[in-house]
Amino acid sequence: MNVTPLARTLDHELVALVRGVSLECPVCGEFVMHLPAGGIFCPECGSGLCVEATAEPAPRTITGTASASGDR
Repeated sequence: MNVTPLARTLDHELVALVRGVSLECPVCGEFVMHLPAGGIFCPECGSGLCVEATAEPAPRTITGTASASGDR
């Protein structure tokens, strides 16, 4: 199974949720609540989405000291 179509579907669902086009939780299918601070929360399963955090890509951090060749 190719995960690309699944990832695109999830991406489209999350964009629709953030834009307010969809009111359905992508995890459990229940209605979500739009919070005053801009977040989205599902009272049924507890999942949430912080809209401000999605505006910027996550910072890339590299942990560990091993090199790419596997030397330590």
